[in-house]
Amino acid sequence: MWRLVFGLLAWSGMAQAQDAAGEFDYYVLSLSWSANWCAYEGDDRNSPQCDPARDHGWVLHGLWPQYERGFPADCRSNYPAPSRGQTSEMTDIMGTSGLAWHQWNKHGVCSGLDSTDYYALSRTAYDKVNRPEVLRKITDPVTLPATLIQDAFIQSNPDLEPDQITITCRQGYIQEARICLTRDLAFRDCGADVIRDCTMQSAQFEPMR
Repeated sequence: MWRLVFGLLAWSGMAQAQDAAGEFDYYVLSLSWSANWCAYEGDDRNSPQCDPARDHGWVLHGLWPQYERGFPADCRSNYPAPSRGQTSEMTDIMGTSGLAWHQWNKHGVCSGLDSTDYYALSRTAYDKVNRPEVLRKITDPVTLPATLIQDAFIQSNPDLEPDQITITCRQGYIQEARICLTRDLAFRDCGADVIRDCTMQSAQFEPMR
């Protein structure tokens, strides 16, 4: 009996501790190199993002509200879910409408914005960052130090500092560039839990398709 009571109290406490929409400290803009994602996952899914005609380079994985340590997710939102039209409109920078839906459902609901404003802010953040053109000129698969990707972003964005960007790897590939932004979308230092740079010296990097 007491075990049941304690279980219900614990569940009640977790429910009350649910992350609140709009209460966060900064954003992480996550950019994914599409060719690498297609090589280790997307091709097997037959994802439309991997169609060479789409000409994707760095796609917007998401704009994520962050705490100084940790992040909110799955917040209770008073706003309705985005329409299919809204998610489809994001495919030019996000690759698929499914990703646009997922990002709203997990992260957008914590922004305190409705879906229209969240997607508009995401697009503004994406456009703010200059994606290195030199990486689009690679014509063959290469291996390289992950730090070269960070250096390329810093060179393309003179106001961006090393502590404001981190490069991640997955399955031996360069995965994402994650850039930290204030709520007003100015570059800022990342939290300690976000700065986890990939240290690979021979990370795989696939060319544009």
